[in-house]
Amino acid sequence: MFKVLVINPGSTSTKIAVFEDVKSIFLKTIRHPSEKMDQFDTIADQYEFRKEVILDELKDAEIDISELKAVVGRGGMVRPIESGVYEVNDALKRDLRKGVMGQHASNLGGLIADDVAKSIPGARAFIADPVVVDELEDVARITGHPLMPRQSKFHALNQKAVARKFAEAIEKPYEEINLIVAHLGGGISVGAHRKGKIVDVNNALDGFGPFSPERAGTVPAGKLVDICFSGDYSREEVRAMITGKGGLVAHLGTNQAHVATQWAEEGNEKARLVIHAMGYQVARAIGSALVVLKGEVDGIILTGGMAHNKMVVKYIREYIDFLGKITIYPGEDEMEALAMNALGVLKGDLVCKDYE
Repeated sequence: MFKVLVINPGSTSTKIAVFEDVKSIFLKTIRHPSEKMDQFDTIADQYEFRKEVILDELKDAEIDISELKAVVGRGGMVRPIESGVYEVNDALKRDLRKGVMGQHASNLGGLIADDVAKSIPGARAFIADPVVVDELEDVARITGHPLMPRQSKFHALNQKAVARKFAEAIEKPYEEINLIVAHLGGGISVGAHRKGKIVDVNNALDGFGPFSPERAGTVPAGKLVDICFSGDYSREEVRAMITGKGGLVAHLGTNQAHVATQWAEEGNEKARLVIHAMGYQVARAIGSALVVLKGEVDGIILTGGMAHNKMVVKYIREYIDFLGKITIYPGEDEMEALAMNALGVLKGDLVCKDYE
């Protein structure tokens, strides 16, 4: 039996879990008050605080960390890499500290995992499927200007996890099938999976693809340029329009899809139209992925928190039901996905990759 600790830092919380093989024996979301987080100038400055909070919670729960065989952290904003499990090494820690692709709380995941693992004889530290997983085909990177190539930033961890789950259900290797996976959450990403690689996906973080509860998605470039140079908005305000205050927030004033759905059900026609438009854009992205895969698709998967939302799913299905092969895996379990990746390496089912 292998015992694995999972560490998933977010902006205002840190989720931790302990698994004994596939069974979760401990799960905790540690909330960090804003007044505490405001004391730190940078995310890197939060390192010692978050590590000590994690160790205190494990001690209070009477978890004996000496029994751990692995500690796996949520992968941060490292250089673009192939999907998979990576053992934490000096190169990875260097890039996590720098935040080479951006500063995010998840950068602390691998660093804390390594520190905890080093205190336990024989324990190993990993990250798995960070948001910067990049398996795009070269043709998918090209845009109309060389200064603005497409980038791969999306929900790699959950997309890969549900893709493998589907492959197991149909008793075929993930590396031998083609899938379209739409992650529906605070951000929305739609990926074309060709034989184990995500060869095309929208940049769900920086503004491409369907709009979502908090993100604007693809917007008219000319209008964006006009807004940027209007003198009415700062750079930070424009960035917030794209990520954080776009999508449902901009249109309806809420980032909660279930709230917007309730308004629509109560007769708010603007809310209904906006939700319809969001579903329409997801369906259109699925259609684009179908073209990328040249029509050869073994399954279409809807996943993420909004896959629970019947109205959102209804509007998506209105446009894609004729394609068939639709499977819904509502929600996302990042903790389980991280644990199963680490467990796969410990059991020899997955090959651990080197970060260079």
